[in-house]
Amino acid sequence: MGDLRLGVNIDHVATVRNARGSGYPDPVRAALLAAQAGADGITAHLREDRRHITDDDIARLSAELPVPLNLEMAATDEMLGIALRHRPHAACIVPEKREERTTEGGLDAAGLHNMLAPMVAELRNARIRVSLFIEPDPRQIEAAMKLGAPVVEIHTGRYCELEGEARTAELRRIADAAALAAKNGIEVHAGHGLTFDNVVPIAAIPQLRELNIGHFLIGEAIFDGLAPVVTRMRELMDAAR
Repeated sequence: MGDLRLGVNIDHVATVRNARGSGYPDPVRAALLAAQAGADGITAHLREDRRHITDDDIARLSAELPVPLNLEMAATDEMLGIALRHRPHAACIVPEKREERTTEGGLDAAGLHNMLAPMVAELRNARIRVSLFIEPDPRQIEAAMKLGAPVVEIHTGRYCELEGEARTAELRRIADAAALAAKNGIEVHAGHGLTFDNVVPIAAIPQLRELNIGHFLIGEAIFDGLAPVVTRMRELMDAAR
């Protein structure tokens, strides 16, 4: 099945810092701690309104991280310029609406093909691994193939919100989408809303290569500390394999 990597999203350490407008807690320190505790990579979403992660955070993460940085970004010229300047290991293009509290669904890669195509090409030319954050939908997988994106990240938010048979059906959709993408040479990641209680069935999907988890880990860290929480998630993912 291959190893399953854990990417830890440190956005909400910055949310807590920004509540006071001070330098504490430092998301870069959190990223370094997470890496020591077993995170294979760090994810940070530089939003257009800079509500949590800032440009300075991205510069410092790029300079100091011992593990790959995955920059989540909206499909805008400004964000493309920032990605090209810092050259993160990976750039995950996500949909972004200013009024939403968090990313509420996948990117419409099919409907936005003409806008995304030059952006994907520029990122690839800069040797940045492009990922598209999409719903578990065959149409979106086909769009990713046409765009030449080497990676897709499947949105697991709906799976996390559902219960019973509905959740089982959504898990099947995710597994089917992962199989379709992998069969067509696309590396498959997943994330959004994952917790200790719901991660194992997702981690058990054999085609998945990486899970990106943030809000839950940072929330649990308030009670138990970041390193133990990252270690526990890593153990659950490994056990699922």
